[in-house]
Amino acid sequence: MEIGLQKTVVFIFFICIGFLLKVKFTSHDELIGLKKIILNLALPATIFIALLGIQVQLNLLLLPLLALALNLLLFLVIPFLLPLLGIAKNTPEFRTARLLVPSLAPGLSCFPFVVEFLGSSYLAKAAMADLGNKVFVLIVLYLIAMQWHYTRHQVSSSGQKSKIIALLKTLVTEPVNLFIGLALVLLLLGINMEALPFFINEALTKLSLMMTPLVLLFIGLAVKIKRKQFYQIFSLLCIRAGVVFLVIGVFVVTTGLQLSEEILLLLAFGLSACSFWPYAHISLVDSLEMEKKSKTFDNGYAINILALSFPLSTLLILGVLNSGTLFSSSINIFFAGLVLVGIGTLQSLFRFFSKKSMAIRFSKTGLDSASTERI
Repeated sequence: MEIGLQKTVVFIFFICIGFLLKVKFTSHDELIGLKKIILNLALPATIFIALLGIQVQLNLLLLPLLALALNLLLFLVIPFLLPLLGIAKNTPEFRTARLLVPSLAPGLSCFPFVVEFLGSSYLAKAAMADLGNKVFVLIVLYLIAMQWHYTRHQVSSSGQKSKIIALLKTLVTEPVNLFIGLALVLLLLGINMEALPFFINEALTKLSLMMTPLVLLFIGLAVKIKRKQFYQIFSLLCIRAGVVFLVIGVFVVTTGLQLSEEILLLLAFGLSACSFWPYAHISLVDSLEMEKKSKTFDNGYAINILALSFPLSTLLILGVLNSGTLFSSSINIFFAGLVLVGIGTLQSLFRFFSKKSMAIRFSKTGLDSASTERI
């Protein structure tokens, strides 16, 4: 079995362990405690190490911009697609999907397979591209989530100034943001992880090692997907993947890109699973709204998106990287995109025709009753 596939099996195994441990986690407070460990310890340490490990290469600076452009494009397109899947506008589910779906988690779902199928040089390119994605998921989505929260719950007379002050206060006090700020300062000073004292380096490394297993266990513990919600999220993620194929197809045609490895890298990166970091923003907002009846986001819906996103993304990335030169042709890229969008819209079509057939049956029943009365 390929190393990349074995890593995928390990990830799914952790999710399954979490699912089986549900019987031991009977209290909601226990899940909240686990989530706090992830958000306040493991996640900040992971981000800190990742930022200090960045080696900026001038010839690859276009890649972060391309990744950021993909994030922004998905963020702008998704609101038009969600109502087609029965996700009404201005609902917690709508805002949750809009925040999560444009995010990417290449570290968990893309990097292990890129290094196995394409080599370390392409892994370096993927890591550079992830810089743009990190800016989007850590900063842009955080600001958006907080803005949505304040727009919904702050009194209008408080003014924009108080919103900005509250937002800045949250920015400064959050552990993740503190670690990001510190890492950026150290980068500017030319200090990397090796330059830090041994006990700090070792402590951060061990905290970071907890990140992946804890996140996967938490997903398994928290996931509760109903049948209707499963079809809805599956359709949404298929459409997301289809849009990625179509966007990259347009990029390949526009730039004349022909090297199959480069195209495979673009596709694998774009098909990465949804990131856990927007969920961290959702959890923060959720904690601020504990005493409020009206919620900005749906925490459970976010977990279900993450839980389904990972295995689907893994299957798609493995299929792409095992395809050889199939996607060297832009026609095949467009065809794959249209197929995925078609699969995603099946649920909407089924719902539409079901409603139509019910309306026809109802009208016929009404006609039959009227005929019987006349007789």
